[in-house]
Amino acid sequence: MTKPELIRELAEDFELPRRQIAELVDTILERMTATLKKGEKVQLAPFGQFKVRNRPARMARNPQTGEPVKVPAKRVMRFLPSRALKEAVGVKRGAGKGPAAKGGAKKARKAAPARKTAKRR
Repeated sequence: MTKPELIRELAEDFELPRRQIAELVDTILERMTATLKKGEKVQLAPFGQFKVRNRPARMARNPQTGEPVKVPAKRVMRFLPSRALKEAVGVKRGAGKGPAAKGGAKKARKAAPARKTAKRR
């Protein structure tokens, strides 16, 4: 859903002019942005929360050359969906976490069948 689609649907639901709904949506987004700029979190109870985290500087490796590369510190956005939103969307609990999500889980191997040996005479 895009912002204009949201505005259109809200205008129909509340029977208000689109321009009035557009101003309201813009104001909400501006307030959320200002709050996040200050480093505070925005928590929308049945939806989730938006946070800004400070990621420290670190050393990484260039995958092609193997040379160490310094990655500078930066601020990153994070959205944490609420349990209600996850259930409404159908996301299973713990999905996307752990080695299984990254393809790192090892599959159990079946034991190889015993080799048949030729009879000796």
